[in-house]
Amino acid sequence: MRELWDYVTTHQSQLLFDSYQHVSAVVQSVLIATAVGVAIGVLTYRSALASNLATSVSSVILTVPAFALLGLLIPLFGLGVIPSVAALVLYSLLPIVRNTIVGLNAVDPALTDAARGIGMSRVATLSRVELRLVWPSILSAMRISTQMSMGVLAIAAYVKGPGLGNLIFAGLARVGSPTAIPMAVTGTLLIVILALALDGLLVLLGRLTTSKGIR
Repeated sequence: MRELWDYVTTHQSQLLFDSYQHVSAVVQSVLIATAVGVAIGVLTYRSALASNLATSVSSVILTVPAFALLGLLIPLFGLGVIPSVAALVLYSLLPIVRNTIVGLNAVDPALTDAARGIGMSRVATLSRVELRLVWPSILSAMRISTQMSMGVLAIAAYVKGPGLGNLIFAGLARVGSPTAIPMAVTGTLLIVILALALDGLLVLLGRLTTSKGIR
């Protein structure tokens, strides 16, 4: 434990920077995936064929091993941040697409009929009624995607991605040296702590943005 503490106190600045990069990449990826996933859900939920296709494609992407997916993205985007974020976005899609489709299909038709009856357009009904009712389901999917992305991004160090994965890989590459275990353990613990912190923030966001009636 002393070696671990000494490493943390000696490398505070680098650890803070790597932590910031890790969180930043995950948050950006989940926000992009949310925008894309909700759009896909909105466009496909009325058609059983289209919604099943969207869910199936998202599921297939999730079954591709992280190393393999990152390797496939290298010819397209090279090394660095872009392939890392692209991989996170692809992995984050399934929960968001699925929850959006299921949530929209579960909205009581009487509510949408009432909205249309008072003169709301189709777009207004979708944005002001349906998506507001589905928001807790979308937020739940975002929480799942965020937790998954925190771990996957560590593997993105394979393609020179940002974040704490570089610390873990560097520690594993130095097995046998005094700093090997502190580096790997510190990177791992920080990812866990940051993942829990982000989840707590999303729970708080849900409380602040969801009415008591919907909750």
